[in-house]
Amino acid sequence: MAFSDKLDPDSRWMQMAIDQAKRGVGLTSPNPPVGAVIVAQNRAIGLGYHAKAGRAHAEVMAIQDAKSNFPNLLPGATLYVTLEPCCTHGRTPPCTEAIIAAGIKRVVIGANDPNPLHHQKASEILMLKDVSVKHGTLAGECGELIRAFSKWITTGLPYVIAKAGQSLDGRITRPKGESQWLTSNAARIHGRRLRLRADAIIVGGETVRKDNPRLTLRDGCAATGKEQPWRVVLTRSGDIPADCHLLTDAYKDRTLIMKGENLREVMQQLGERGLVSVLIEGGGIVLGQAFREHLVDEVHWYISPLICGGGRPSVDSHVLAESVQLEEVKVMPMGDNVHMSGFVKKDRSAV
Repeated sequence: MAFSDKLDPDSRWMQMAIDQAKRGVGLTSPNPPVGAVIVAQNRAIGLGYHAKAGRAHAEVMAIQDAKSNFPNLLPGATLYVTLEPCCTHGRTPPCTEAIIAAGIKRVVIGANDPNPLHHQKASEILMLKDVSVKHGTLAGECGELIRAFSKWITTGLPYVIAKAGQSLDGRITRPKGESQWLTSNAARIHGRRLRLRADAIIVGGETVRKDNPRLTLRDGCAATGKEQPWRVVLTRSGDIPADCHLLTDAYKDRTLIMKGENLREVMQQLGERGLVSVLIEGGGIVLGQAFREHLVDEVHWYISPLICGGGRPSVDSHVLAESVQLEEVKVMPMGDNVHMSGFVKKDRSAV
């Protein structure tokens, strides 16, 4: 890959590890996505990423790759890893043991592990075995990879992505007799790709009754190996059509009907199930409740060049008590539609 000349050598190799980690985003829950690169004689001799919970971690994959191709160069090599290596037995043995056994003599770590069981403990173990450890290389970029995991492991609550498609005047429904679609096909495809990052998709009962959505992986997303996210329906009445797609299709066993439950309690239950990230796709009442309860972390809004003059608002004004401000905002045109995204600015200690 081409590196920026502005990056120092450690940062250049860490960038390659980040690119590896991105291959596992959305596939590893309840584990975080992690990438690793092993370097010797100024070249990468092993690459690896964590592909799925229960499978080998990124460090072990990179070690196996190096053993297969450059076994003589592995002893004394440097390991670059986006997240602090694990040091406890879980579904797999500790990565610290594999690093020591491989003869690696230097480990460069991007982000520290927010998991209290692992936080900054790997360094002590490695240094006792004469392995040099460096922390904080591209820590910000590596931390972005584990935003969802960091929230879940420290609060028990899933990371929440809110998505909506609306008209210029903030409506999510069009006048009677018109098409149900507000946004363009390109915008809808882009929005559905957010499902690749989610362990569950949440909608309200009214959305099911009016739109009969499928909430499935489409547009080639299933080919990534991503498991169909859980479909979660929030309903006060429990009146969900028995013949709707969510209750009759091939993924009906991955549909949860949550009747009359507080949204924060729902999130807590999903977190207890090991669901690290959820995507709220509507409607306005559910989105309003999520913002009101300070549950939303990330926002994706798709805006079409329509003025509907009526219909339902994208966020119910009766449940949202105060404005929500975004930071790190990005705006991207999609033909005549616009995609705006950002992260909710809030006191995360209050979550």
